[in-house]
Amino acid sequence: MKRFKYFFLLPLSIVLIAISCTKQEDTPVTTDTSGNWVKRSEFEGNARTEGIAFTIGDTAYIGTGYDGSIRYVDFWAYDPVKNFWLQRAQFPGAARNSAVGYSVGTKGYIATGYDGLNRLNDNWEYNPATNAWTRRADFAGSARYDAVAFGIGTKGYISTGFDGGNTKDLWEFDPAAGANGTWAQKVSMGGSKRFAAVAFVYNNKAYVLTGISNGNTLTDFWMYDPANPSSWTQLRDIANISTEAYDNDYTDIQRHNAVAFVIGSKGYLAVGENGAYTKKTWEYDFATDLWVRKTPYERTERTGAVGFAVKGRGYVACGKNSTYYFDDIDELKPTETYNSVD
Repeated sequence: MKRFKYFFLLPLSIVLIAISCTKQEDTPVTTDTSGNWVKRSEFEGNARTEGIAFTIGDTAYIGTGYDGSIRYVDFWAYDPVKNFWLQRAQFPGAARNSAVGYSVGTKGYIATGYDGLNRLNDNWEYNPATNAWTRRADFAGSARYDAVAFGIGTKGYISTGFDGGNTKDLWEFDPAAGANGTWAQKVSMGGSKRFAAVAFVYNNKAYVLTGISNGNTLTDFWMYDPANPSSWTQLRDIANISTEAYDNDYTDIQRHNAVAFVIGSKGYLAVGENGAYTKKTWEYDFATDLWVRKTPYERTERTGAVGFAVKGRGYVACGKNSTYYFDDIDELKPTETYNSVD
């Protein structure tokens, strides 16, 4: 009897170990009809891709970009309450695409990009109070395009991008230092070098994810806290790699040339490409470090769009696919139920 019990328990322990190491196949609770996209007044400039967007106060701004033949320097303000566009002072730098836009306090900035021949490193400041541009200290990193940029507190930041190779260095701009502002290099992001990534800011921390490197879309996800500038924090990968169910469909998050913005306490990722153009939209919970699906972008799938949030509302505008360049703009209402007629 004793020998029989030993023979029975050993295989059972192996079975239990196998079960504990097996991926949970339960589909996470997620939906493609949570959230509603609403069409807004079309962008009044020409259709384009790879433009920039930033927000100052209650106004969003869009400028630069490329339509397949022309690179632009026009610059437009959008009022989300009046649903109204107003053309502002023309950007005085070289016409470009794949630049970055960011805001610090009451000023906005356009930096880096590609003019059709050269990678760029200039840095221009826009003052909405005077509707005027001023050239500030050139970006101190290598000239590049397809970087990410963000503003936190009184400083601006640029990271990643393509300078002839992929990058992941981080540079901080202090517009109040010296006559033209100063740049200081900070600790580089961990993980993979990349370009065509996205960044968003929540609670004075920046989040950087997606992008492409060596022909591969990337899955690592990083958070930067300027209050602790000596390190970056790695968050859960946007990949199906755990033994739990939460990431079963995370492969659909992976992409490049997407847009990202924050509404309330959630981050949003939409459009872009990963072997094909996509309209799939995902919501990120900062409190749990988890993603759930939202209603896909309701217009044509696209890449190279711009995204922004203003007055607690999130938008996607412009972009392109293999046939068309776009000038439409849509607002995501993440708590509403999908409605196909708006």
